[in-house]
Amino acid sequence: MGDDAALVVGLGNPGPKYENTRHNIGFMVVDVLAGRVGGKFSAHKRSNADIVQARLDGRQVIIAKPRTYMNLSGGPVASLAKFFSVDPANVIVVHDELDLDFGTIRLKLGGGENGHNGLRSTSSALGTKDYLRVRMGIGRPPGRQDPADFVLKPFSATERKELDVWCEEGADAVELLLKLGLEGAQNRIH
Repeated sequence: MGDDAALVVGLGNPGPKYENTRHNIGFMVVDVLAGRVGGKFSAHKRSNADIVQARLDGRQVIIAKPRTYMNLSGGPVASLAKFFSVDPANVIVVHDELDLDFGTIRLKLGGGENGHNGLRSTSSALGTKDYLRVRMGIGRPPGRQDPADFVLKPFSATERKELDVWCEEGADAVELLLKLGLEGAQNRIH
């Protein structure tokens, strides 16, 4: 792969039980990206992930969904980065974010994991926190609901009405990152 190859990973949990949950917004966004390039996910056995190889905005891109549960997603991310020789600075992780209101999208490089097990696993496996993040805001749980329970629940009926558009916007954010870099993409989105 070229020096500018990028790895775009959507975080989520495998299986139909989790398919439409808040924790799987990363999977939903990369599904949109794969659809845009006309790709179908196929197993990449060496990494325990499903991938689509494509070109986006002139760059070689691997779009991926780990086949592991969220808290073990770092292994497949690091395996893919190594296999395709993608530097962590060119890894983009799309994930749910409790600290942002539903429908909000924010981009950043590095930082803490805020208790997000998928990010913690990814940082540990990559050996750095310095990778790009597309933070998809899901909001805080209502009342005293446990955040761990909240993220594994399906989106509300009201949220589902906006979900398709929001996933498209998440995919747009990834494409802007690939095309303009972090600062340029942040200027368009934030």
